[in-house]
Order: sequence, then structure tokens, then C-alpha cells
Amino acid sequence: MALLDDRGILYVIADLLSLITIASCLVSKVPQIQTVQQLKSATGLSLNGLLMELCSYSVTMLYNFTNRYAFLSYMEYPILLIQEYVLVYVVLKYSNMLNKPAFIWSGIYVAIFTGFATGIIPSSVLMMLVPLTTPVGATSKVMQLVAILKSKDAQSVSLITWAISAFTNSTRIYTILLDSGDKMLLANFGISTVLSSSVFLAAWYYKKPKQE
Repeated sequence: MALLDDRGILYVIADLLSLITIASCLVSKVPQIQTVQQLKSATGLSLNGLLMELCSYSVTMLYNFTNRYAFLSYMEYPILLIQEYVLVYVVLKYSNMLNKPAFIWSGIYVAIFTGFATGIIPSSVLMMLVPLTTPVGATSKVMQLVAILKSKDAQSVSLITWAISAFTNSTRIYTILLDSGDKMLLANFGISTVLSSSVFLAAWYYKKPKQE
């Protein structure tokens, strides 16, 4: 039996990695959400960074969905989006920013998202947005990394969240190589893996007890 046919070992591994990735994403943002709720503070978290991440997740999911790629290859995105919505909500709540403009922008987001998902907005527009997901997603992670390095304090940053992020991004490189080989997605996940790993290492370092 050839290794690269539909029943080959490489595809079995890819499916297993997809399932592990999806399972990991079920809880990836939960530690960060819990931290904000426990502290009742969003200090140290960048709202702009979260919104950029939200946009990146949305475009990537819609791109996969409209191109009818294998659902297992991007199933984590609906899960991540739900958690991201909750995280943005609690950050807005504890930043006292749950106001009229926030609800208006939320409505605009829902309208645009629905337009892409239903095909009302041409897929050609989405194609133009996809290349931006890499710099947008990368920028959101760079903002968090810079915040840690500047403050030298990572107590509010969840190591679990960033470890899962690095792991799931790296597994997607493998699954996409076998499924579609999409170069834009590969570049996106490759850069995300490096940056998520960097944030994790920085957070781990600055969580270490200081030596006297």
C-alpha cells in the first residue's frame, strides 16, 4: 500500500493530529479567560491585539470554508472563534468598554462575516484579505511579546494558552501539506508557530521566581 494514498499512514497521522489539534483548541483560550475573570482586570492584555487575532481567525476560517477544504483541517477555527468572542467580551467588560460603539462594531462584524459565509460578498474580496492574515496575526502576537518584554512581568499571561497555540499551529503545517499544500496557509502557520513559541518562552522566563 502506497504511503501517500488516502489510506496511507501519513494521512492517518494527519487525521490524528487534526483531532488532537481540535481537542486542544477546545480549551486553548479558557485559561486566559479564567485569569481575566479571577483578577477582574484586563491589565496587560492588548484589546487591539485580540481584535486583530479575531479578524485573522475569521478570515482564515472563511477562506477554508468557502474553498471547501476538508473540515478537519480547519475545524479548530470555529472553536477558537467562540472562545475569542468570550475573551474579547470579558476584556471589554473589565475595561469598562461595553458601550454603544462596541455593540455597533459587533453588528458590523456579524454582517460582514455572514456576507462572506453565504457568498453575498464575492469570494474575490476574501481572497484579497487572506494574505493579510499572516501580518495581522503575527502583529497581534508581536504586540503580546513586546508587552511581556517591556514589563518583564508575565503573571497575567497563560502559559497553557500559548503552549497550545504553538502546538496547534505546528501540527497544521503537517496537515495542510498533505491536504491542500496551500502556500498562504503554510506561511501563516509557520510564522504563527515561531511567534507563539516566542511568546511562550518569554512568558515562561518572566514567570520564573526572581533570584535574590
